[in-house]
Amino acid sequence: MARIQAIRGMHDILMHDTPRWQFLEQSITAVLKQYAYQEIRIPIVEKTALFKRSIGDNTDVVSKEMYSFDDRSETSLTLRPEGTAGCVRAGIEHGLLHNKIQRLWYIGPMFRRERPQKGRHRQFHQIGVEAFGCPGPDIDAEHILMCARFWKILNLDAIRLEINSLGNSEARAKYRKILVDYFSSHSDQLDDDSRVRLTQNPLRILDSKNPEMQPLVNASPTLDQYLDSESVDHFARLKTVLDSAGIKYKVNPRLVRGLDYYGRTVFEWISDQLGTQGTVCAGGRYDGLVEHHGASSTPAIGFAIGLERLLALADFKGLPDNQSPHVYLLMAGESAARRGILLAEQLRDQLPTLRILSNCGGGSLKRQFKKADQSGAQLALILGEDELTKNQVAIKFLRSDAAQITIKWTEISNFLSAHLSI
Repeated sequence: MARIQAIRGMHDILMHDTPRWQFLEQSITAVLKQYAYQEIRIPIVEKTALFKRSIGDNTDVVSKEMYSFDDRSETSLTLRPEGTAGCVRAGIEHGLLHNKIQRLWYIGPMFRRERPQKGRHRQFHQIGVEAFGCPGPDIDAEHILMCARFWKILNLDAIRLEINSLGNSEARAKYRKILVDYFSSHSDQLDDDSRVRLTQNPLRILDSKNPEMQPLVNASPTLDQYLDSESVDHFARLKTVLDSAGIKYKVNPRLVRGLDYYGRTVFEWISDQLGTQGTVCAGGRYDGLVEHHGASSTPAIGFAIGLERLLALADFKGLPDNQSPHVYLLMAGESAARRGILLAEQLRDQLPTLRILSNCGGGSLKRQFKKADQSGAQLALILGEDELTKNQVAIKFLRSDAAQITIKWTEISNFLSAHLSI
């Protein structure tokens, strides 16, 4: 029989890793609450047409990386490769966006069939943030400042910010022609992907990760020469806010992002400590996407954070242990086991933050003490026939040499409150 194992590029997150995930998620969501953003939960599966229409047929995500399949009604469905399309669909479907400002966030797994490597998985996790109804650069600045606050509370200083403006659709169309002429004149230097992009979306060539393409890309004309005046003003006002807030950034005129729906402001937060997969957080404006799906024109901006990549950067040295139980309850005999279950429930009622692990499956006290020690608990509560008769419990200190004591049941809550950090 073949060995059963996880699908390539999809990984289990085991018990010793989940505290770090929880710390990251709780730290980021606490900041989102400071900015009064609200959580939305969107499906993992959507109709394939949603992503083709939103992201673009010619992007690598749609043409190469999506997990798509037909269901029993022969409708093509796709595991979500990103969250913005689903968030926009939900906003339109439930009437959340028309003449309204919405600030939303979501969290969960995304799926792309890429070549697995460090920082790139086929199932990966993102926290996504979207804002609808705000046309000015103030919301662009808010998103960038929010990210800077994430890095501050996580003590991350090795992340740099790159920004750019893609202008409006007319400016991009003008620039597209310039790029086609430029890359066509160097067609012998293009790789296979770039030859396809040249006819479908030449801006995607600027996003090439092929090292051999970089000299040609770096020598290409830049979009800033062709920007419309409104986009120039929008970008200048954004930079003024960032300068006033002390946010350091680099204007990268070849930053285009990998999805078709972006326009005007785009940005990436990048680390040099992650190898080739250095983008930790990325996003930008997508003012035309809601209208592209048949709803009223709605300005919008969003970003997503790759949690696996952030996890690789974060420092968890001071992370408190909130997994181990405070108390391990040992019970000798059937009567003690019956009463012990009730005692544990009583303590959970009285001390809601107490983590108490009750011994299950019987066993000698020697064996139970071994389990108690292995659990990481600070105290062992011992309940036997003698303690039952006297309505008492014995307490053994597992992490110190203090002598074992016996107290009354009515004193247990006060004792635990006084001796544990709960």
